[in-house]
Amino acid sequence: MTTKSKAIIGVAVAALLVIGGAVFWFLRDDAPEDVDLDTAVKSVTTTTAKNGDTSSTAAAGSAATDGIDGTWKIDTTTGEFDFESATGTFAGFRIKEELANIGSTTAVGRTNAVTGSMTIADNSVTAADFTVDLTTITTNNSMRNRRVQDALETGSHPDATFTLTSPIVLPADAADGGEINTTAKGDLAIHGVTKSVEFPLQAKLVNGTVVAVGSIDVTFSDFGVEVPSSQMVLSVEDHGTLELQFLLTKG
Repeated sequence: MTTKSKAIIGVAVAALLVIGGAVFWFLRDDAPEDVDLDTAVKSVTTTTAKNGDTSSTAAAGSAATDGIDGTWKIDTTTGEFDFESATGTFAGFRIKEELANIGSTTAVGRTNAVTGSMTIADNSVTAADFTVDLTTITTNNSMRNRRVQDALETGSHPDATFTLTSPIVLPADAADGGEINTTAKGDLAIHGVTKSVEFPLQAKLVNGTVVAVGSIDVTFSDFGVEVPSSQMVLSVEDHGTLELQFLLTKG
């Protein structure tokens, strides 16, 4: 083997190592933590303390002076949203996948483009409607983003929606900041398909903000969604977790 051939091979090997390292960097399993009520509550209290302005919020664990009855709207101004550390409102998904030469990873997509509201009357949530703009979902990998958009066919089905179909009776101490563990029964619409679901939720009233988190396992084929694949992806589960972290304020 000539010196020139050895040099060419050396360059090729180095290039493969660089490319392999880049792929690992972008596709390694560094997914953010699952949604958690305690973490979400801390982010709200920290944001309030950082802002130093409590003129528009009540004391911790209490609502406005006129009680909790009324309309509570999604708040996307409190906290911050990014892929690594979302302290505000967001919704998204988690899917397990097996990648070539890397192994098992968790693909996570999130967006803070959430709108909607809920109505509370006589200590019960009597109505709730929420919409998530799926065209804005991003992951930790730009190559994966396009595949997610294609799989969800967001060009023709840009939104996911949830509509409450049964009232949620709140515990007696809900207005005093007591923790709420409940299930929201409603219609979940994704990809133009609507299914009745029971969405487990945890919530708490903190500084005049309702903090709610929840997650539910869904089978994507039930909604006509074919999970994305590529040469790098050896296998992808047909089910995954839909998760949410909602902040709502009265108004």
